[in-house]
Amino acid sequence: MVFDFKMIRNFYSELKYKIDKIRSIINRPMTFSEKILYTHLTKQKEKSNISFSFNKNSYINFYPDRVAMQDATAQMTLLQFMQTNKVKTEIPTTIHCDHLIYANEGASIDLKNSLKINKEIYDFLKIASYKYGIDFWEPGSGIIHQIVLENYAFPGGMMIGTDSHTPNAGGLGMLAIGVGGSDAAEVMSGYSFELKFPKLIGVLLEGKISGWVSPKDIILKLSGMIGVMGASNSIIEYFGDGTKNIPCTGKATICNMGAELGASSSLFPYDYCMKEYLLFNNRKEIVSIIDGIKDCFQSDIEVYNNPYHYYDKVIKIDLSTLEPHINGPFTPDKSTSISNMKKEAKINNWPTNLEVGLIGSCTNSSCEDLLKSVNIIKQAINKKLKIKSEYLITPGSNKVYYFLKKNGYLDLFKKIGAKVFANACGPCIGQWKRTNKNNNNKKNTIIHSFNRNFSSRNDGNPNTHAFIASPEIVTAMVFSGNIDFNPITDNIKNELGEYVKFEEPKKNKDIFNEKEISNDVKKSFYKHTSKNSKPYNISIIIKNNSDRLQFLSPFSSWNGKNLLNIRLLIKVKGKCTTDHISMAGPWLKYRGHLENISENLLIKAINYFNNKENKIKNVFTDKYGTVPNIAKFYKSKNIFTLIVGEDNYGEGSSREHAAMEPRFLGVRVVLVKSFSRIHETNLKKQGILALTFSNPHDYYKIDENDIFNFYIKDNFFPGKNIKIDIIHSDKKIDKILAKHSYNKKQIQWFKYGSSLNFIRNCI
Repeated sequence: MVFDFKMIRNFYSELKYKIDKIRSIINRPMTFSEKILYTHLTKQKEKSNISFSFNKNSYINFYPDRVAMQDATAQMTLLQFMQTNKVKTEIPTTIHCDHLIYANEGASIDLKNSLKINKEIYDFLKIASYKYGIDFWEPGSGIIHQIVLENYAFPGGMMIGTDSHTPNAGGLGMLAIGVGGSDAAEVMSGYSFELKFPKLIGVLLEGKISGWVSPKDIILKLSGMIGVMGASNSIIEYFGDGTKNIPCTGKATICNMGAELGASSSLFPYDYCMKEYLLFNNRKEIVSIIDGIKDCFQSDIEVYNNPYHYYDKVIKIDLSTLEPHINGPFTPDKSTSISNMKKEAKINNWPTNLEVGLIGSCTNSSCEDLLKSVNIIKQAINKKLKIKSEYLITPGSNKVYYFLKKNGYLDLFKKIGAKVFANACGPCIGQWKRTNKNNNNKKNTIIHSFNRNFSSRNDGNPNTHAFIASPEIVTAMVFSGNIDFNPITDNIKNELGEYVKFEEPKKNKDIFNEKEISNDVKKSFYKHTSKNSKPYNISIIIKNNSDRLQFLSPFSSWNGKNLLNIRLLIKVKGKCTTDHISMAGPWLKYRGHLENISENLLIKAINYFNNKENKIKNVFTDKYGTVPNIAKFYKSKNIFTLIVGEDNYGEGSSREHAAMEPRFLGVRVVLVKSFSRIHETNLKKQGILALTFSNPHDYYKIDENDIFNFYIKDNFFPGKNIKIDIIHSDKKIDKILAKHSYNKKQIQWFKYGSSLNFIRNCI
């Protein structure tokens, strides 16, 4: 079936007219990204003329077509949406239950246990969905981004989602952007989505992938080329003949991992592979409309003929010479070609014994991804090989699971000793209970087809060296038991003592009947609540003694005075991702309870002054304690605090808990060398003063006993630096400057205490 077809049809009916009109106004050719951005500057029902006279440093208001949320972030989003006093969502919205399902025993047992343990959360999400007219996908239906790609994404559309890998939908030509829950709550309430107009990075793909090379290797290669900050505040737009032979799900993989480069979104132009995917998923009605306006879903020909004139930066990748890559450990942008892995492993002293290989996650869990692994497994069985590492699989959706089961591939996975988990995120986000051998935090190596490999992310062990590769490379490696195995060149000894070699994986031609399973998917996992909703007859009740859910109270507004006598909570050393600020894994269960989840604030961050986790100084008692406990102490004394960090602070997930927790515990300012885009926005939304050092070396002037004064009373304006006094314990004062990126409206968020306070009181 085609969801929200009326909305899509109406959007397409005006698209060509809008694009032609915009092109006549700006008087130049447009990239595909610009076509989507410009056509979402106003609501479809609004007929008034809009201005395109802005520069690329401007904050622009957009009106997305839909919102998507996963269960871990949907809780806080809904709690914030409830503060807007709206009776229904203003645009199509979905909730997908994928994050809270455990990966312990296997699919059926884990799903059953998760349903029982998380019943309160699932009931809350389902009831809220019915009340507000939200489509609800139950636990077991699949991972949010796979479900969205199969059912909701459409070329030329714009979507926001409360997960940083929302850009996955770019594989189907949709501009999809990861945001915090407050952004989503505002858009759901009919308010616009504010975004700094992004820079455009054009990636020219030449040649054709072949052999062991997969779409995953394109983004692994690009990650190594530009790094985790290389696409900050940018859209990565892929073009060139090389895009035409990449399947839709492969394109989605590439767009998904663009988040690891700091990209706001990633995008491919519409082509035959996307058409095939839409037809494959029984969405032919969309194809029939697109076929008549194909030019709307790619850049103008002048752009492709002269890309350096229209993109802010152009990067070329020759797919015909590309090798498989393995990225990691501890960061997704440390990229190593497979031919250099032996050398790099030796130089870096990485443990080469491979304990676990994992395939799946929102990045690589489609039918096409898993079929490549099936091909490797069939070869291994024929060549008398057995796995030498633990092997774990997470299908992306119930549709994928059904396909694997129908064709006997689930049995094939199990035959070689693999464990198949539920259609959920599982190990990718720390919902994985590893075997006892890992309990002592020993140094070890795993490899997976996920998107992130931050320290402790998958299993809680900071000494786990996690590497990222394509599903077929991961699968080949579990038969070797070594991370430095090169399946292109290396032999393996089989059960008979013979040395055998893998052949390059072939594409599997198996297909399934979409109609045969669509009804099963709907019946079992999907609730179309927007038609059934009667908001006035539904009440949302949260028990007073619940440790999973808690109604929100608005944050206090700014008193209009300078922020004086601020104390340092923690000066963070090195990489500080949202996993460091607000861990996932076992803490996911508290995502709807701000007070409880605040107990994990910065517990994985490294204190600059002692190189230890979760051990900071209380300047009043002169004793050391945990970050949450010291923060609560300062809060009890009505003392505001400051967090200091380094580059790309807040890298990783869109989780706004990393901004709400410090705000809840009395943090008033976060001062860093640079921010990750989503986290900086989340801090602003929650009323925290987000600043960057004018001189990054001022970071080193800060001591743990310092007192800070921030002079903002008459000085907080767009583009104007903030004066700061750092008062040391010897009474000496360092005067420094900090920059900020607040516009006039965002300053109002700060003044009112949060963006939701501002909307509730002023809009």
